[in-house]
Amino acid sequence: MPRRLGPNKAIGHLDRLYAAARALCGDPHLAEDLVQDTYAAVLSRPRLLSGSDELGYLLRALRNRWRDELRTRARRPQPAPLDEVGEHMAATTPSPELAMDGAAVLDTVHQLPSPYRETLVAVDVLGLSYAEAGDALGVPVGTVMSRLHRGRSKVAERLRAVELAPAS
Repeated sequence: MPRRLGPNKAIGHLDRLYAAARALCGDPHLAEDLVQDTYAAVLSRPRLLSGSDELGYLLRALRNRWRDELRTRARRPQPAPLDEVGEHMAATTPSPELAMDGAAVLDTVHQLPSPYRETLVAVDVLGLSYAEAGDALGVPVGTVMSRLHRGRSKVAERLRAVELAPAS
């Protein structure tokens, strides 16, 4: 029997949704805006859910909002680089001691292609089971396990590359 998603139930998932948004977009301020936009859209009118999967529903809404944001950005003209800036400054590479810092890991997850990133966010950041992640992402459980394995491997490779990179 369908039931209504109430504001109190939805707000109970705020921290997990913020963590997912942070992993998706990589910027804490943009993540806050993304979560706020998601909640504004979801709570603007009654939502009927079948089952008890509030978090999965909110994760799908968040992911859809992020995709809308990416499409909007792609349509905007890109600013031209400033001539007086000169040589592009390279990002600082974290030291090996900081390589496993949560922010560094989330930044690495943010750089993954979308299917891997979304799967890692669903399972490792939000703590969804494989079945819940499959439902939220609209893919079979086997696909979730495969993407999760490949995504984790890519994150580990990139973190090792950062550790091994010579400091400049």
